[in-house]
This record gives sequence, structure tokens and C-alpha cells, in this order.
Amino acid sequence: MEKARIAVIGLGYVGLPLARLFATKYPVIGFDINADRIKELNNGKDSTLEVTDGLLQSVLTSNPLSETGLFCTADAEYLTDCTYYIVTVPTPVDKTNRPNLDPLLSASQTVGKFISKNDIVIYESTVSPGITEDVCIPIVEKFSRLTLNKDFFAGYSPERINPGDKLHTVETILKITSGSTPETARRVDELYRSVITAGTYLAPSIRVAEAAKVIENTQRDINIAFINELAKIFNRMEIDTRSVLQAAATKWNFLPFYPGLVGGHCIGVDPYYLAQRAKEYGFRPEIILSGRRMNDGMGEYVAQDVVRSMIKKEILIKNSNVLILGITFKENCPDVRNTKVIDVIHELQNYDINVSVYDPIASPADVKSEYAIDIKSALPSEKYDAVISAVAHKEFISLNIRSLVKTNGVIYDVKGIYPLEEVDARL
Repeated sequence: MEKARIAVIGLGYVGLPLARLFATKYPVIGFDINADRIKELNNGKDSTLEVTDGLLQSVLTSNPLSETGLFCTADAEYLTDCTYYIVTVPTPVDKTNRPNLDPLLSASQTVGKFISKNDIVIYESTVSPGITEDVCIPIVEKFSRLTLNKDFFAGYSPERINPGDKLHTVETILKITSGSTPETARRVDELYRSVITAGTYLAPSIRVAEAAKVIENTQRDINIAFINELAKIFNRMEIDTRSVLQAAATKWNFLPFYPGLVGGHCIGVDPYYLAQRAKEYGFRPEIILSGRRMNDGMGEYVAQDVVRSMIKKEILIKNSNVLILGITFKENCPDVRNTKVIDVIHELQNYDINVSVYDPIASPADVKSEYAIDIKSALPSEKYDAVISAVAHKEFISLNIRSLVKTNGVIYDVKGIYPLEEVDARL
């Protein structure tokens, strides 16, 4: 493996773990436009909790020319003289669920300003097939005045980070790699193979690698949508869904999916990227979009089911007080992007219910900025008309949840973390 000098553009949930890992063997310039994020990282702290303070501090360097280590900066000028440019910026959707490529396009412009002859740009951001070569690379060419596969080269290696998962970390997840030429593909594969202990899988083309990534989460989304639909059916029949699933799981080939709120920056987003691209080719996907509609509506359904449970107990709905446990998009992770818990909150508020949120992991500032609501970081002492366990944080599992509600109060368990006999209803 030739001596590489690596730039990682975007130091969020995906970029930082990757930059930290590469920094154990290579000089790495970690670039992010968020100056506050850079300040935090240079102080040896990671608010995403994806990299422990100890691991981060072990690779940090204040010398951008060091032979190994991670130099974090918001100054793009430090990207000069890098040989590999790895783009790890987010790819969200807008309010109409259309792909928002702005962060990716901006990152491509940055790469184009600094990339030199024989360098390689590698995209990790989730996109639909063709976006790397048809959209991103032309921008790099425009700003660099260089030509793909003549002056510089490209690769795609989709991120597979599972936020909050301390078992499946970046180095322990098999990495798909690809390149714009056979030789580039070999070099990209070799680069990742030098740090990924789980190994690599060399895809035959960039488009194949893009498609493989986008269908991973689409498949999961559809499976969960099916289970969510079953939950709605069984709830009408007054059959506990999770009990049904546990019984069905005794067959060796039954897939273990459970109902829930499907948000976040991957599962709740990636299907829209694939669907939009399919439409551009004249095909309207039915199953993918149907699954998305089902999952996008689950927040509203949970809120309405809670209200129904409260009515059964003759609790006055208007001006009642409801506590929600958790607002992040998944357990044990501070990420609040595209969380569907907010849909539960808004629907409850439509009933003139006073909603409080307790989450010991989420940043109150991030929640305030993203959703304009205040959350509690400490467990409230008052008792509520209803409590909804929306996220399965480890801090919630040992809670005496019954102590949080009034004598006649409702406990609704979205994630199935409490024994059935302790709750009034669950998804």
C-alpha cells in the first residue's frame, strides 16, 4: 500500500469513526464546515458518542504534517496535498421527501478546489445509483479543471455505520468498495482493507456499490412496514403483536423484525432516494413507497392509540399531561435527526395534551434547534396521566415506570422493553 495522505470531509456519525480509524496508520486531515464541531473534537470530545474520548485523543494531532494521526480543521486550505479525498457528508431529504443533495454538492466543490493529478475521491454518502458519476464527479471536474480517469479517479464505498452500536463498529463491518477503473478499484479496496479487520468486498462498478447500499435500508424499511401493518391488525383483534412474533420466531427461517417508529438518517431516508431515481427512469415503485407511507404514519398511530387507551380509562384528554421517554431516532444514541417521536408529540398536541419529553442522552440544544421544543434531561418527579416509552435507552429499562403515572394512568410501550403485565398497551 502506497503512503496515502487522507482527507475525510464531514466529521459526523460516519466521518469521525472512519477518520479515527485511518489515523492509526495514515496522516488524516479531518475537515468539517462546523467550527464548533472542530473545537469539540480538538478538545478530545465527541458529542455523537460514536468514538470514545480515549480513542479520539489517542489519534489527535496538532501537526497537520504528522506521519500518522488526525488533524481536525474547519479551514479547507489544509486539504492541499492530500491524495485521497473521502466524502462522508449527510444526504437528507427535504420536507416533501425529495433527496437533498446540497451537502454532497458542496463537498464535491470543495474536493474540486484541492484535488490534484492522480488523486482519488471516494464517496461514502448514501446515494441512489448513478449519482456519484452523473452528478458529483462533473462538479469535481468543473472546479478542478481535471478529467475523470485521465487526471484523477473516483471510488464509492458506502458507509455501514450503525449509530449507537458499540459491537458493530466501522472496522468490524465488511466494507463494499468500488472504483472508476479496475486499477482505481484495486487501490480503493487496498486502502480500506488496510484498516478494516472484517475485510472488504470489491463490487464490479460504482453503480453496483451505490445500489447495494441503498437497498440494504430499503429492504429493512419494507420488512418493518409489514410488521407495523400486522401490529395495526392485531391491535384491532386485541392480540399482542410481540407475543405473536415471538411464537412465529420459533421457525428457523422467520425473520426477526418488530414494530416501531422508523426514522433516522438511513432507513427513513434511503428508500426515497431509490424511489426518486426510479421515477427518473420512468418507473414508479409501489412496494417501496407503500412501506414508507406505512412507517411515516406510525407516529400519528401511536399517539392515537395512546389517546384511545386514555379514553378507556376515562381520563379527560384535553389538558392532560403525558410524558414521553426518549426523543432520539434510536436507542443509546444522541442523534435526533429525522426522529419519528416528533410525530407522536405533534399528534398528541393536536388533542390539546400537554406533552413533556425526558431524554438523558439527547442534547437539549440540538432538540431545540431542530424541533423548537424543550426537553428534560433529568427524570421528572411529578406523575402523569400517561407515559409513553418511545425509545429503548438503557437508562429506561430499569425504570419503575408505574411510579411515573397517576393511579389510573396509562403506560404505553412502543419498544416492548417492559413486561406485558406492567403496561396498559404496546405497539
